[in-house]
Amino acid sequence: MTESADYHIKPIKQLLYLILVFLAFTLLANLLWLALVAILYGKNITDQLQGVSKGSPQEVINALKFFLALGTTIGMFLAPALYFSRFIVYNVDDYIKPTTKFSNLLLPLVFAIMIASLPVMEMLININAKLVLPEFLKGVERWMRQSEDETSRMVEAVLQTDTIAHLIVSMLIVAVLPAIGEEFMFRGCLQTIFGQWTGNKHAAIWITAFIFSAMHLQFFGFLPRLMLGALFGYMAAYSGSIWPGVWAHFLNNGAAVIATYLYQNKKSSIDPNSDHIFNYSTYIISFIIILFLFRIFKNVASGKRTIPEY
Repeated sequence: MTESADYHIKPIKQLLYLILVFLAFTLLANLLWLALVAILYGKNITDQLQGVSKGSPQEVINALKFFLALGTTIGMFLAPALYFSRFIVYNVDDYIKPTTKFSNLLLPLVFAIMIASLPVMEMLININAKLVLPEFLKGVERWMRQSEDETSRMVEAVLQTDTIAHLIVSMLIVAVLPAIGEEFMFRGCLQTIFGQWTGNKHAAIWITAFIFSAMHLQFFGFLPRLMLGALFGYMAAYSGSIWPGVWAHFLNNGAAVIATYLYQNKKSSIDPNSDHIFNYSTYIISFIIILFLFRIFKNVASGKRTIPEY
């Protein structure tokens, strides 16, 4: 790398370059997906994706899975992030943060944080679900709910996991690839750009988390996804590595896949789509535990004592 090559490009220009790379790779990946799907399943298969559900033909669901892996995760996030950091700013280390030089204690701490966050996430889901727009925006709200319902049907179709083979494929498409691709793009490239732009770590984390949540286009899951984006952002900022956030992202998505598999195959009575598992006391306790564990996470990441003093 040339001396401080990335700093010769202003953050606003970095963001514009990243957007251009994002659009270019998204277009290329989707064209490649269309070509491959036409070869594998026939060129009319894409017409059936509009109303895809768990009752759709298997080849339609397979085409959808292929789209999510290639057209979305790899095309929109992973490939653009790698290309931008390697060939635009010439600084993979500072932007992607692939270092593994962090305390081994951080990974079990991330696991504990994600478990502790479940009640808080449920609370945010319930708050988000009750939000209504003003009367003059009712048309927008109806569109948002229709979009949310369509996305839910697509997710149900992808998460049909009646065999171990389907479970492995679902884990790869829903948990492994998104955890890597989205973290490389958001907590890697975008958070670094906004950090340079604002000069404020917290602003960069929350701006990135807002964009992360908004880009999923699941409006009634905006608040919990915003919170997750912030959690992943602080993990990257405190540890100096992308991998604790990738691990947390994988745990969040993977838990949904496994819970769905267990419920669909009658190995668990807990409906993963239920939003009323915990109570208000649990929400408060959950929030306190998250703060406590994050304080320990920060201390361990910085090499300080593991238990904070108050």
